[in-house]
Amino acid sequence: MSVFTPLAQAELETFVAGFDLGRLIGFQGIEGGSENSNFFVSCEQGDFVLTLVERGDPAALPFLVELLACLRGAGLAVPYAVADRHGQCLHQLKGRPALLQPRLAGRHVEQPDASHCEAVGGWLAQLHLATRDTALARPDERGVDWMQDQARRQLPQQSGPLAEALEALLAQLVHWRRQDPGLPRAVLHADLFRDNVLFDGHHLSGVIDFYNAASGWMLYDVAIAVNDWCLDSEGALEPRRVRALLAGYAARRAFTAAEAQCWPAMLRLAALRFWLSRQIAAEEFAGQDGVLVKDPQHFARLLLQHRAVAGGLPLAL
Repeated sequence: MSVFTPLAQAELETFVAGFDLGRLIGFQGIEGGSENSNFFVSCEQGDFVLTLVERGDPAALPFLVELLACLRGAGLAVPYAVADRHGQCLHQLKGRPALLQPRLAGRHVEQPDASHCEAVGGWLAQLHLATRDTALARPDERGVDWMQDQARRQLPQQSGPLAEALEALLAQLVHWRRQDPGLPRAVLHADLFRDNVLFDGHHLSGVIDFYNAASGWMLYDVAIAVNDWCLDSEGALEPRRVRALLAGYAARRAFTAAEAQCWPAMLRLAALRFWLSRQIAAEEFAGQDGVLVKDPQHFARLLLQHRAVAGGLPLAL
């Protein structure tokens, strides 16, 4: 169970008492998280998710609260920060920033089909459209600069095809920093994996975990989603699901010619981002009980597969 900061019932009872939610009925840690401590919390007035933020800059949390309010106002099914009796949405618990949010209905989909992927693509386009013309902005702390720095640190430890792939991506990042590729930008979810999306049957009922949300290339967000939602049992891209996700997205926001040109490299960049973060976590938490460390080799294999990408983006004629 990935609960980095455990809670006692008395501590949580005191915390909940600051809200108009009635008494605490029960709580449990949520398995599967790799960065924050999350708990299901049941009160007399409903069910909630409590997050203790373990990583990142606490100064970015007001952005998160404002982003979720923006998306909720745009009609997207997202959680939002519950205010206490004093109107405060951001709290402290056990020395950690804490947010209490309503628990959304639905379940995670382990084996998505094309209709699930189409819904995810459509939702992601709505996120980008809702934020592209707003003042909402946040630098990505694991963006291009971070990837360039961490890839250089990892490169001496690698060999063979993976080392070659890292060198090629480093060259691509240098090129993009010297010459902007001109890709559309918005606020990104930046972590739209299957375990952050809820479905009620084939209806997308909610999206959670916006703690990595930041400004960036919309196409990068699409690549992150494709790299998780569209893989077959062998870990390779499944063309039907890829087409469905991209079609769902393009039905709401058309891709540009510049995005079509950058698509293969963006798939590789999205794989690099999560290989690096998992590799670093594996090194940091090696041998520690109770901490979920996801396999970094999954994204190393995906990065190598993306050296040749079949199929492109759907473009309007």
